[in-house]
Amino acid sequence: MKEITSIHNSYIKNLIKLQEKSRERKKQGLFIIEGKREISLAIESNYNFETILFDEDLISEKEILTLFNSNINRIKISKEVYQKLAYRESTEGIIAVTKSKSFSLDNIEFKNENPLILVAESIEKPGNIGALLRTADAANIDAVFIADPKSDLYNSNIIRSSVGCLFTNQIATATSEEIISYLKNNKIDIYAATLQNSNEYHKENYTKGSAIVVGTEATGLSEIWREKATQNINIPMQGKIDSMNVSVAAAIVIFEAKRQRKFK
Repeated sequence: MKEITSIHNSYIKNLIKLQEKSRERKKQGLFIIEGKREISLAIESNYNFETILFDEDLISEKEILTLFNSNINRIKISKEVYQKLAYRESTEGIIAVTKSKSFSLDNIEFKNENPLILVAESIEKPGNIGALLRTADAANIDAVFIADPKSDLYNSNIIRSSVGCLFTNQIATATSEEIISYLKNNKIDIYAATLQNSNEYHKENYTKGSAIVVGTEATGLSEIWREKATQNINIPMQGKIDSMNVSVAAAIVIFEAKRQRKFK
């Protein structure tokens, strides 16, 4: 088995590039997953892995082989190398170099004839994207669409903040125009969360195919979503401010839709 002890090793330098640069991830078709839980979820979602790196002071090779078969390429790394690669301060000593998947609308498959979808337009902060993916997983909705994405979904901060829910959701990325066309063609109603010309969210019926659309806290949804929506919706605010965190707002509407569907 190969062992790497120097942070100046060319392979390690390349992995640091993968961690830090979206351009490199796209060019090489690879990204980094850190931690047993996140890696386990990626395994369940049929991701393919190029290499597993591990610090044997934190995790044994035997533990790794409970996750992967013996054919997986494994590299033992020193504590110094592991700390250089690790994104989190507290983790389990395992890092997976993983092959990217396509987030195409063509790959989406619905098991439910009346799917429930979350659409997030132009969300920039990785933490917000991660929180939205956690919400989607918690509600077990059918898909998450990222419209006009501003962040690479394989950003380590998104993987971390989603606690691996990047791998548990069906996800597609596309332009707003492409997603609207997709929803219309599949007869999925569009409920756009916006203050303009809107109805209170709890007065709508989400039992048919429905897409809940949220935008950035700073600027809200763009005009195309407000105009193409089946219905614009709002959450009636009871305090002095007029907005809330986007993942919280999405959760409120999504779980109302789940309540109407008797949590099925």
